[in-house]
Amino acid sequence: MVEDSFKLLEDRIRRAAERLKELQSETKALRGELAKAQKRAAVAEKRLEEAAEGDASRGDASKKADSLSREVKALRHEREEIRSRLGRLVELLDGLE
Repeated sequence: MVEDSFKLLEDRIRRAAERLKELQSETKALRGELAKAQKRAAVAEKRLEEAAEGDASRGDASKKADSLSREVKALRHEREEIRSRLGRLVELLDGLE
């Protein structure tokens, strides 16, 4: 009877040791997967930040383009105004001759 008890205890300890090895192996594999997932997450976060910065710079570029467009329109208007004034001055000069 004591012999059977020891045998049962040995079997339980053996199964527990095997299970412990399995769990250690699973833990190691999961830690490897976690490290890979963390690297992918870091890369994804960096890409997201770059995309956000790109959006911001595109927004800045868009604002700059709008500003430049307004400036070009103002300069064209000013050019037309100067042409008109020069035209009147030329007419005055022609009238003096």
